[in-house]
Amino acid sequence: MKKIAQEIQADYYKRTAVDYDASHVISADMEQIFALQYLSSIINYYSIQSILDVGAGTGRTIDYVMKNHPNVRIVGIEPVKELLEEGYKKGISKSILIEGNGNEIQFDDNAFDLVCEFAVLHHVPKPEVVVAEMLRVARVGIFISDSNNFGQGNSLSRLVKQTINFFGLWDLYNLIRTKGKGYQISEGDGLFYSYSVFNNYKQIKKQCQKIHLLNTNDGGLNPYKTASHIALVGIK
Repeated sequence: MKKIAQEIQADYYKRTAVDYDASHVISADMEQIFALQYLSSIINYYSIQSILDVGAGTGRTIDYVMKNHPNVRIVGIEPVKELLEEGYKKGISKSILIEGNGNEIQFDDNAFDLVCEFAVLHHVPKPEVVVAEMLRVARVGIFISDSNNFGQGNSLSRLVKQTINFFGLWDLYNLIRTKGKGYQISEGDGLFYSYSVFNNYKQIKKQCQKIHLLNTNDGGLNPYKTASHIALVGIK
């Protein structure tokens, strides 16, 4: 099943790599653009000097940081060859945007001040593995901008999902509704898993003294219950 999912993902990016920026970066991903502004404030506030971007795609975060924080060293890792090639076409150096996988980051412990990811964790079957690697490589902290499935949908659907999750039955429910696959497929996002940033909150809290949360789309007083996308900063 895992191999099939990987093949589906690989095929999706092969088909969409050329138009990736137009469909994902410019028009359909405003919550991540908002999150980049938040990242900028974190860079300034915590005097970040180096960043690793996990799942860098075509280099959106790299472009942003290099333009707005030229004195900050940034490196991006990306496993998809087609996306790397699109990044190189934009002029990003092969020494900055490199092949790499978030499940096994090829850098030493505390190699970067900050390790970030934008909309990557909902595409991996075991996000806790990627988060553990991000925490290992980060000296100051991590920045996660991703989905909160429990805050998506209308008020009734959110309540149902949150109730199922409260009783610890979400994984079982998700397997049933996806007919055992555990993932879904859409033309706009390819293969994706049901994911919430809050799934990894306790894991991050064990290694971080501070956690900052910001909804990057819309939401009420309780972001877990109402916000579809969340930016989380964990500071060690």
